[in-house]
Amino acid sequence: MTSIQGKSAIVTGAASGIGREIAFELARAGAAVAIADLDAAGAQAVAGEIAAGGGRALALAMDVTDEAAVEAGVERAAAEFGGVDILVSNAGIQIVNPIEQFAFADWKRMLAIHLDGAFLTTKAVLPHMYRDEGGRSRGGTVIYMGSVHSHLASPLKSAYVTAKHGLLGLARTLAKEGGRRGVRSHVVCPGFVRTPLVDKQIPEQARELGISEEEVVSRVMLGHTVDGVFTTVEDVARTVRFLCEFPSAALTGQSIVVSHGWHMQ
Repeated sequence: MTSIQGKSAIVTGAASGIGREIAFELARAGAAVAIADLDAAGAQAVAGEIAAGGGRALALAMDVTDEAAVEAGVERAAAEFGGVDILVSNAGIQIVNPIEQFAFADWKRMLAIHLDGAFLTTKAVLPHMYRDEGGRSRGGTVIYMGSVHSHLASPLKSAYVTAKHGLLGLARTLAKEGGRRGVRSHVVCPGFVRTPLVDKQIPEQARELGISEEEVVSRVMLGHTVDGVFTTVEDVARTVRFLCEFPSAALTGQSIVVSHGWHMQ
């Protein structure tokens, strides 16, 4: 495995949850990390914690659906760190409703954050990864945060499932386009991770499915795992780090499922 000591990373949606842990994991591995989030105060707090622990971090207030904001944030990170080596496109939300009740505005918002955000951040970092350095491209790694729902569907999640499926296509296309220029891409696909995003779903799904909150957890979220255990933010962050440290394009364009067996491929 190669070291990412001294490399630079941008992690979106990094003020909390999975993104926060990924930022800390990459910082522990020696990378300088830009904490990009709509929650500017939260991003600043995470960057401060990393810096207090001896790491190097930068807080970026970023709406990933705003092209100008994305470009400005990426340019600031590149200027601060001397380039961009890693992008983790993690920003996301969840809205649960049956299709016939799903508001079009919610549909558009979901796709904008998950898919437009992934596209815009990728487009903004690629000139830095493709930059010529001594006769060869700098290269880099792009990780998209997918889900087991990148491969499977569940009731009430039409927009989420559609968006997470779409990330597979973007990652595979980038793998084909970027391979000769040293850029690899992957989709990390967690099972249910006990974050505020998932906690919010429990009463929503209980109401829509007509079952108890306990049944949502035991049947819907953990019923298909091999051990009845939630995937953790640490599980996901370590997987991201492994993919960033992998030394060659022998592993690119892949979806890596991290789900305690909830889905196997």
